[in-house]
Amino acid sequence: MSLFGNVIWLIFGGLIAALGYIIGGLALCLTIIGIPFGMQSIRIGFATLTPFGKKVVEQPGGDSTLRLIFNIIWIVLFGWEIALAHLVSALLLAITIVGLPFAKQHLKLTKVAIFPFTYDLR
Repeated sequence: MSLFGNVIWLIFGGLIAALGYIIGGLALCLTIIGIPFGMQSIRIGFATLTPFGKKVVEQPGGDSTLRLIFNIIWIVLFGWEIALAHLVSALLLAITIVGLPFAKQHLKLTKVAIFPFTYDLR
């Protein structure tokens, strides 16, 4: 079932979302300061390709001080917009019964998008 969900996900917007994360991450990696943020964006992009069958888990050491600082910087600069986009997409998809599984995946990605240095999709 997760293979079918992932294929439908990719056809109807998941591939575009993943490419947005990956291209944005590559752009962030052009600067030395942006490398940690770019790497997290690329990681989220690859996780966005196949969200069905994965769970949000806390990364080892996800509650460290440095990761907290990086999360705060991420939220202020990028995270809130990305999380808002996932929330709006989830709300639009939740209108129909067919869209409910996809809305659930967007809600799952929201947590990773807002705190990428703490949570991972595995």
